[in-house]
Amino acid sequence: MTYADGEVVRAAGCVLWRHSPYDGALEICLVHRPKYDDWSHPKGKLKRAESPLAGALREVEEETGHRCTPGARLPTVRYVAQNRPKEVSYWAAEAADGHFTPNDEVDRIIWLPPTAARNRLTQPRDRQLVDALLGILNPA
Repeated sequence: MTYADGEVVRAAGCVLWRHSPYDGALEICLVHRPKYDDWSHPKGKLKRAESPLAGALREVEEETGHRCTPGARLPTVRYVAQNRPKEVSYWAAEAADGHFTPNDEVDRIIWLPPTAARNRLTQPRDRQLVDALLGILNPA
């Protein structure tokens, strides 16, 4: 099946990370969406004429309550959702100040070490983003 370009749902998000306030180790933030009962990276659909990076930063703040500093571009994830192709642009982003408040869209967030975050993610396609982040933060 082919789709016209205008039919692609465009979204953006970030792999949000920080240094643990307890031991300084790397932690990744995941969000829990009660509508889907899943764990994912913060992301969402772009508003009309919104750039992917602006949308990613907006979604992080809306879903986690944290502002962030964007870093390197991560792989774009493409899949079909509700019979429509979806394309999600991602960035690595270091968490800045903020405070999470549960809402209808996201009822919980969790900060986990990379391996635990990778294992907690519901969709296998989201796990490659953890690997990409680690490749950027810890280049060989």
